[in-house]
Amino acid sequence: MRLGLLGLLIFWTLLIIRPFGPILAWSGVLAVALHPLFASLTGRLGGRPHAASVVLTVITLGVIIGPAAWLGLSAVEGLKDLAGQVGSGDLALQAAPERIRHWPLIGPQLYELWNQAYTNIRAVLRDAMPYIKPIAGFMLSFAGDTSVGMLQFILSVLVAGYLHPHGEQLVAALRAFLTRIVPDQSEHFLELAGATIRAVSQGVIGVAILQALLAGIGFKLAAISSAGLLALFVLLLSIVQIGATIVLIPVVIWIWMDKDVTIAIMLTAYLVVVGLLDNVLKPLVMGRGLSTPTAVILAGVIGGTLAHGIIGLFIGPIILSVAWELTAAWLRIDGVAPAPPDEVWAAETKTAAIPH
Repeated sequence: MRLGLLGLLIFWTLLIIRPFGPILAWSGVLAVALHPLFASLTGRLGGRPHAASVVLTVITLGVIIGPAAWLGLSAVEGLKDLAGQVGSGDLALQAAPERIRHWPLIGPQLYELWNQAYTNIRAVLRDAMPYIKPIAGFMLSFAGDTSVGMLQFILSVLVAGYLHPHGEQLVAALRAFLTRIVPDQSEHFLELAGATIRAVSQGVIGVAILQALLAGIGFKLAAISSAGLLALFVLLLSIVQIGATIVLIPVVIWIWMDKDVTIAIMLTAYLVVVGLLDNVLKPLVMGRGLSTPTAVILAGVIGGTLAHGIIGLFIGPIILSVAWELTAAWLRIDGVAPAPPDEVWAAETKTAAIPH
């Protein structure tokens, strides 16, 4: 009877808080990731944590409501246009411009290579279009969740602002909870979880967001119509550790075809810096080496997006990375490997031979 009532209480509690799960998870991630900045800001404000929390919350809201919202809305429009082309079967690529043929040295070869790729990819798209069309529904659904995702982000920032001043009490409560489960490793697991959250949220998610924002600004300056959609691709590729080069190289080629030399040089230099940004920032931001495989992060991105929409794109890889690190640490507890069967048998035989 007691176990049944306890199970009913746990199930009912989870059922009630389930709609708020992504918001609570992301607010917790923000609180952990921004804790060093919050502690520094508290010291600068004379030891007033509530004032520091308000300032940090306002700054974070400004980033979300400002450039992130602008880039997100632009990406949504690009997704809707792309989904419309896929759904109608009108997805088309641009043939090689005639002026490329007259470029010195590489012009004729590049023109011929472009035309061959254009012809082959066009044929592949025509044959694969019946299988690609169902993707349009998912793309439209993802774009339609943007307003809900933006509201979730804002609520998460507000909840994280409430959590900042109470960080020590929450850590103590979590430590007490872990002590009930893994008494010998509770402190180690708590430190490992916090370090993993900071490493992934700052070194992977944070750098990817910054790189996508800066790339989106460059795409807008280049007057690219799908700037937001391309910035979204930069974000995804950066999170899964592939890198933004796949998107930036075609953009640079298009800039040199469409702009004059001075503007092309300036935009190319800017985008090269943006492309190298993760190589510079990740070693500086990540306080510990991240051992989480890329496949785990990719699974977190896909699974988080399917489960929780746009906010799952960010919390998915973090949750899976924490689970991976904690599982690996649990398997390495004490670092003692089981003895081979022959040694166990020898030890048992020796013990049996000792007279009592």
